[in-house]
Order: sequence, then structure tokens, then C-alpha cells
Amino acid sequence: MPPTPTARRKRVGIELRKMRDAAGCTAGEAATVLGVDRSKVTLIEQGTYPVSAERVIALANKYGETDQDFVEALAAMAGDRSKGWWEEYRGAVPIGFLDIAEQEYLARGTQSYQICHPPGPMQTERFSRAIFRDAQVPLSPRVVETRIEHRMRRADTLMTEGAPPYLAIVHEAALRMQFGGREAAREQLDWLLELSQRQHVTLRAITFESGGFKGSGQAIIYMNGSAPRLDTVLYDTVDGPTFLHSTEHLDKYRAIIEEMTERALSVDRSRDLISKIKKEM
Repeated sequence: MPPTPTARRKRVGIELRKMRDAAGCTAGEAATVLGVDRSKVTLIEQGTYPVSAERVIALANKYGETDQDFVEALAAMAGDRSKGWWEEYRGAVPIGFLDIAEQEYLARGTQSYQICHPPGPMQTERFSRAIFRDAQVPLSPRVVETRIEHRMRRADTLMTEGAPPYLAIVHEAALRMQFGGREAAREQLDWLLELSQRQHVTLRAITFESGGFKGSGQAIIYMNGSAPRLDTVLYDTVDGPTFLHSTEHLDKYRAIIEEMTERALSVDRSRDLISKIKKEM
């Protein structure tokens, strides 16, 4: 049984396959460059076999890739064999949860748009527990606690002062949802106001009066990679997280995030809205 590929290995493999296809090279030609069997190239592109930074550069040269910043960033990703905190949860939470945490680790910045509840890393433990308990597929108390623990570890990484920039665009609907009851919701709004004061966090709200716009019906997380071509889009589905990396998807979701940002209230007006909603509860 081949090992489950990490998010880094999967992304390196995806990008190598994109380059090979664009160059019109066969797996056999790539294998010749590396001095391996062509089946090894398939495993590398699937993310189930590691590839060194030097081999990434050799393949990029073979494929005629001219974006050196991208090649260097991809090679660095391939050479990074460090194990993050999320590996402690392998087997305890779905693979998609591990991939989210690893993608966040790789990101140089994050933009998140949420409709029904605040971004996971910005939730209080109490509010998060209520959301997990209302999951579409009922979860056991033990599973709920493990997932909350994992989420709080993500929060420690993303919300700590000095972390990469984090832009949260939150719809008014998410601010008014009362998962766990009124007191849990008020506590959650207080926590959002506190987080919004942190230097690397930008919190902006979209009101009901803003109307509809493209992408308004789905939660989106856009993570900036170490090179623009290594950006990642994540959106949630009932079957788990889906990651998008194609040029077309990245361009599309950059435009969507830009429109959302334009429609959102300013930081100060967003704080005022949050305070107003809290008083109304």
C-alpha cells in the first residue's frame, strides 16, 4: 500500500505533470532525465514518491520552463521534508484536514470568505464545538473533541501575532448565526473583535444590503504560495475540501475575492456592525 502523499508532495507532482504536458514530453523522456524507470515518474507525479529539489530543476530544464521564480519555489517545496504539527493527527482526522493545515503552513498569506460561520481559525472553542455537533453526519464526542483540538492548533498557527497576513471577509449571515446559543454567539463576536485588532488580521463584513455577486454562495479560502503559480484555492463541499490549482481557477477566484473585497465594509465599519449585532442578541 503506497504511503498517503502529503499536500506538498501532491502539489509538486501536480506542477511537474503540468509542465510535462505543456512541453509535450512523455513519462519515458522524463524518466531518462532522472535515470529511473518511467513508473517512478508516475509515482512522483502522483505525490507518492519523493523527488529532490535538484531533480525538480532538472525536469523543469527539460520541459523548457522559463519562470525561474516558480521553479525555485517548487524546488524548495520539494526539498522541504519537515514534518508539521498536523502529522500528529494523521489517522485521527480526515486527510483533507491535514492538507488544509499543511497548505496554510505553506501560504504566504490567506484570504477567506465565509457565509454561514466565521473562518475556522477565528472560531472560539465553544462555537466550533457547536458547529461540529451539528455536522451533517453525526460525530461521536471523541471525534468532535479531536477535530476541535486540530482546529485550535490551526488557529494558534494563523492567528498568532507575526503570522502571515490573514484577510477574513465574513458575510453578515455568519455574524448572526447562533451556533451553541446566544451566549456562545456573543462570545464569538467578542473574539472576532479582539482578533480584528491584531496587526496581521484584516476582518471585513459584507452586509445583506450588498446583494448578490459571483461566488457569493460558496465558502472560499485563497492561499498565496511562495510564487503566484503555487497559489491554492480551497472550497468546502459535503464530501470534504476541494483544492484547485489550475491557472484558470486561480484567475477566476482572484477576481471573485477582489469583488468581495470591494463590496465589503471598511475595517472600522465592519467592527461597528459586529458590535451592533452583538447588542441586538
